[in-house]
Amino acid sequence: MTAKTFPKADWQVAPPSDVGMDSEKLDLAKVWLDSKFADDRYRIAVVRHGYLVAEWTHNIPSAEKLHIASANKSILSSMLGIAVEEGKIGSADDLAVDYYPELMDVPEGEGPKEGRWAFEANRGMTLRHLICNVSGYMKPGEAPGQVFNYQTNGMCVLSHCIEKAYGLYDVNRPEESPKISPLYKEKIADVIGADWEYESRSQQMHDKARLHIFGWGSAILTSLRALARLGWLWCNWGTWDGKSVIPESWLREATGVAPDILANSPENMWRYGHGFWTNQKGKLWHDLPREGYAAWGAGGHYVVVFPSYALVVAMNPTPYPGSSQPYETHTVTWLQQQEVLRLILEACET
Repeated sequence: MTAKTFPKADWQVAPPSDVGMDSEKLDLAKVWLDSKFADDRYRIAVVRHGYLVAEWTHNIPSAEKLHIASANKSILSSMLGIAVEEGKIGSADDLAVDYYPELMDVPEGEGPKEGRWAFEANRGMTLRHLICNVSGYMKPGEAPGQVFNYQTNGMCVLSHCIEKAYGLYDVNRPEESPKISPLYKEKIADVIGADWEYESRSQQMHDKARLHIFGWGSAILTSLRALARLGWLWCNWGTWDGKSVIPESWLREATGVAPDILANSPENMWRYGHGFWTNQKGKLWHDLPREGYAAWGAGGHYVVVFPSYALVVAMNPTPYPGSSQPYETHTVTWLQQQEVLRLILEACET
C-alpha cells in the first residue's frame, strides 16, 4: 500500500487501487449521488492516506470558495485547543467571564430576542460549556452544563474569549477589531496550505440587541480541496507532516461525546462533542464505524473523518434534503449522508 503523504502546493492524485480502494465500489457512491442530485449541485473529495482519490463536482467548480457555516465550530474548537497549548488560555474548564467579562453586560430586553439576556448563572459557564453547546448562555432557566442547546451566540462569545486572550477584540470597536481570523490563518491554514478566505460579521437583530457583546462571528470560505486539507489534519490527530498543529489530546477529547451531554441529555443526543459531531456512541450514523466524526454546517458543508481508515470525505456543498443539522433524529439528511459514506467505506479494502 502507498505510504502516507501530505499535500504540498497541490494534492497528489492516486488511483483507488494504489491506496487500497476498489474503484468499482467507489464509483457506486458517485452513481448514487448523481441519482439524487441530477438537478442540484454537489462536490465531494475523497482522500485516503493523504492522496486525492476522487473529486466529484456537479454543477459547481472545485475551486469556488464557499461559506462553510457551522462547520466552522470545529475549527473554533481546534483553536481553543491551540490556545490552551500555547498558554493563552489556562484550561477549557476556565470560566468564560474571566476572559471576557463583558459577556454579562446584556440586560433584559437587549439580548438576541425576547426572554433572553445574560443572567447570574452565566457567570458559572466555562469555555468547555460554550464549545459543547451546553452553556445555557442567555437562556434563563438553563444552568451551565445541563441542556444541549445548539446556538451561534455562545460560539461568538467563545471566539471573543480567545480573541481577548490574544488581544484581538475590543468590545467597543467590533468592526475594526481583527478578531479570530488571523489566528485561523497563522495557526492552521498557513501550516496546512489552505488558502481560505475570511469574513467577520454579525447577525441582524432588533435595534437594542447588544451585538458588540454576543455577535460578530468570524466565517471561513473555502474551496473543496482546501477543506479536505483540514480533514486530513484532523485525521492525523492534529499533526501535519511531522509538525503538531492542534494538540492530539484535545482532538481526541473533542471528538468524543461531551461528558455533560452524556450525563444530562437523552441517548439520541449522544452525538456531539466539543464543536464536532461524533459517532462515538453510534447515534450519528447507526450503521457506520463509531470512530467517525465530522464538522457539519448548514447548506451541506461536511468534513467527515475515519482515522483508522486514513479516510477523509469532504462535502462542500452536498445539500441533502431535510434538516440542515444532525440534531434531529432520522432526518433525510442524516440517512442519505450515511448511505454515501457507507458506499465509500465499503470501497476501502482491509
